[in-house]
Amino acid sequence: MTSTATDVTTSTSTGRELITVRHLINGEWLGEADIERMNPARPGEVAALSPSGTAADVDAAITAAAAAQPGWAALPAPSRGAILITAGNLLIERQAAIAEDLVREEGKTLAEAKGEVKRASDVLRFFGSLGWAATGEVLPSGLPDTTITTRREALGVVGLITPWNFPIAIPAWKSAPALISGNAVVIKPAELTPLSATHLARALQDAGLPPGVFNVVHGKGRVVGDALARDPRIAGLSFTGSTNVGLGLQEILNARRARVQLEMGGKNGVLVLDDADPRKAAQVVAAGAFGLTGQACTATSRVYVTPGVRAEFLEALTAEAAAYTAGDGLDTDGPDAVRMGAVVSRQQFEQDQAAVRTAVERGATLLHGTYDGDPDGALLFPAAVLTDLPFDDAAVTEEIFGPVVTVLEVADYEAGLAAINDSRYGLTAGICTDSLALATDFAARAQAGVIKVNRPTAGLDLNVPFGGVKDSSTNTFREQGRSALDFFTWGKTVYTGV
Repeated sequence: MTSTATDVTTSTSTGRELITVRHLINGEWLGEADIERMNPARPGEVAALSPSGTAADVDAAITAAAAAQPGWAALPAPSRGAILITAGNLLIERQAAIAEDLVREEGKTLAEAKGEVKRASDVLRFFGSLGWAATGEVLPSGLPDTTITTRREALGVVGLITPWNFPIAIPAWKSAPALISGNAVVIKPAELTPLSATHLARALQDAGLPPGVFNVVHGKGRVVGDALARDPRIAGLSFTGSTNVGLGLQEILNARRARVQLEMGGKNGVLVLDDADPRKAAQVVAAGAFGLTGQACTATSRVYVTPGVRAEFLEALTAEAAAYTAGDGLDTDGPDAVRMGAVVSRQQFEQDQAAVRTAVERGATLLHGTYDGDPDGALLFPAAVLTDLPFDDAAVTEEIFGPVVTVLEVADYEAGLAAINDSRYGLTAGICTDSLALATDFAARAQAGVIKVNRPTAGLDLNVPFGGVKDSSTNTFREQGRSALDFFTWGKTVYTGV
């Protein structure tokens, strides 16, 4: 490994400076960049360069983390929190530049990117504030002259593997609870979005985080992620990504009894009942299905509608889909400014195309959208609305991860609830209704970790627990909110006699 400056800039054909990303190991920026990340909305434009990490890089990062962790854990929690709060403030100061870089490497709209940077900042500040919060209890004892207290201890060194769809928010919401709890971190960001994670690392470093406490190793999952999961010094690993990869990691971690936290796929359903306003329901579904280009594990991808509202709802949803203009996320000018950014990669674009094309070939009606596209052009995929499909069709049951939604008719509430629950996934689920009784019943009986009533399935508050059931999660430790601290700590009970 070769030490370099934080980043190296070179001129590109567009006149923009190109950022070269490095590993961050023990406070040093290391490695030679050899991977080009292209802008999905601008053919031929390189968004960033990053290095191909090796098992040796992972070993060096874990070694640095293991050496730095005891000193970090010994620092008073309010002092650890102050560093996180400062880092959060730095992200806000740098919000405009970070958001533009995020758009270039991931493809979402500038408004969405700015919101994500603010979310990352808020997450750091939220967990930073918990440095002043109590982490244990004082309990009575049945023994005389005895006090019982509980306390939480850091796991030690933890590994984080994060996806490309929220390339700064998810690294932040995994890192912040790990750090405030006294752990040292080794993170492997997604290959497609190395730059956003670098901005997070720079903010933490500039805020005064000691060397070795936060380390970043870029590269392929089968190399870097595998080495991270197999190292016995990693006491816990938190992963967000595909179900297949997550279940494979779980086997590796379980074999050595290390903690593992998985947040994986989703095929999130919404039930629209006759008493719902069809226009408002269409807005809720469209926001969940087409916002963020449908590239969210919480995105709406299947809708069940009762007969009395079906026709009006489909008409309103088709109109909503037409309003989600796909384009370059940095195009924010004029009345035709884009509402939906580019698809993240050629592979994902082709997956979206294939999902819609094969559904139509099987007899689906395509009310809006197309499965055509310029194979050499910008990765712009229009919002797609499919209907007239059987409940067991692949477009209804398999995760697509794009702006594609299927709409199916159900006879009544009970049939709709059964359809919502008939899935291998259980991340989010929603209902559109004016009935408090049915909304309450749905919240109790829907098999999902997050329930939304008259709200899009996508979108989460940072101070509440997040996670799914079934193949969406390990369904053990939750992310976000104070609950996130549980994964990164272990409990100890202390008896003190006088």
